[in-house]
Amino acid sequence: MIIFFASLLTIGVLVFILSVRSKDLPEAEPVSPFEHLDERKAAIYENLRDLQFEYRVGKLSDHDYQQTKLDLQKELAGILTEIDKLKHAFASQTAGPEGSKALAKTVPQRFVCPSCKADFPTPLRFCGECGEPMKAAHA
Repeated sequence: MIIFFASLLTIGVLVFILSVRSKDLPEAEPVSPFEHLDERKAAIYENLRDLQFEYRVGKLSDHDYQQTKLDLQKELAGILTEIDKLKHAFASQTAGPEGSKALAKTVPQRFVCPSCKADFPTPLRFCGECGEPMKAAHA
């Protein structure tokens, strides 16, 4: 008896799946190239807030707090770099050839961290080594 109801349910599900037409389904929303990066950035900021709270309550040692904070800041710097790259690519696509040439002239060739003197070929908002804000240095 149980097998009969299970097979009847299976047949019903199959008939329903085969009867649904693709034009009856709603269109998917367009995917934003920034969406997953924005979500990850928000999660990192939340993790930094939680980390600071746990440190203030005494759940973390100073060494653990500093190390975890540095790791999160490095990850955040990478995310912000990706967002900047996407924005730059999007701006150059919409600006046309004249706008992309002007944009390319304003981007410096290398970036140097003012605090640890680490040198990066790509533009970063924050140093990938120490997490401090970056400054552009023209080569």
